Amino acid sequence: MPRILKINKIEKHMISVTFNNGSARLIDFKKVLESIGVNRSSPAFILFQENELIKAELRNHTLSFSNVEQFITLRNGEKEQVPFEIGADILLKFSVPEKADFLFQLGSLIKESRRKAGLSQQELALKSGTSRTYISRIENDKSDIELATLRKIIEIGLGRELEIKIK
Repeated sequence: MPRILKINKIEKHMISVTFNNGSARLIDFKKVLESIGVNRSSPAFILFQENELIKAELRNHTLSFSNVEQFITLRNGEKEQVPFEIGADILLKFSVPEKADFLFQLGSLIKESRRKAGLSQQELALKSGTSRTYISRIENDKSDIELATLRKIIEIGLGRELEIKIK
């Protein structure tokens, strides 16, 4: 079951979130609202405005908007205001993977280091036990890389030391 763990950023109508599988994904909220039929008569229509969309909060592992006037009727007939929420499973369907900045830097760093070492992609692949196409995909930011594979490429293939810092 998909769950949102963190809101990374909100810019214009794009919301970047991290799901419980660890993937950072972008949600085009304008498309989400249009696809679920939000129109001018809907209280959620205010979310088309950037200054209202940025009020998103993380609640129950999904995006929640308490600024949308939405009410439910209780069994006793009273009305209670509840936040507007769309399930994380729906939001996942409308999201696309977000390229992390460090992945862009990583591909460039590997390419630069490979060239400085005077190695072709094929030579680096042979030394590190991968394929030339995989090296190419990493260098061109077309593929994610597992830590164990990164270590092999850096330490065995390039003969360098891998150091990872968390800031």
